Amino acid sequence: MVLVRETVMDDWQALRDIRLEALRDAPTAFGSTHEREAQRGEEHWRGRIARGGTFLAYLPEVSAAEPAGLIGGYQEDPVTVELVSMYVRPRARGRGVGEALVATVIKWASTRNATSVHLWVTETNSHARALYERCGFALTGGRQPLPSDPSIAEVAMAHPL
Repeated sequence: MVLVRETVMDDWQALRDIRLEALRDAPTAFGSTHEREAQRGEEHWRGRIARGGTFLAYLPEVSAAEPAGLIGGYQEDPVTVELVSMYVRPRARGRGVGEALVATVIKWASTRNATSVHLWVTETNSHARALYERCGFALTGGRQPLPSDPSIAEVAMAHPL
């Protein structure tokens, strides 16, 4: 069973820790770098939580205290939610954590009257692309360089609501 919940202020350290782990584990999958994020203080992490739309997943049978995954949803305009920072810890993969996180952002987006959820994924990240496709996302034709490493391309995917 996967439990997903929106972060609260007391989660700032857990959020920071899993985000830094994600950047170490998959440095070419994200638009930021471990070096940049590691320099950010408590105020940054609390600010990220205060914006809303940041979720942590837990596998209670493994650990009720340590998050198994992370995802963010940010409403960039009135009709589109951007899915960002998706990460599942290696030991939690294959247990439905990714699907639960994506479903949470889709549900959250619908409560905000969005008409679609959009994301960027590196074109070489076949596992993430397959997950997003299983969750109802499709390629849009958009393509751009990864902000943290412009030699890597990202492709756009969207899920209509």
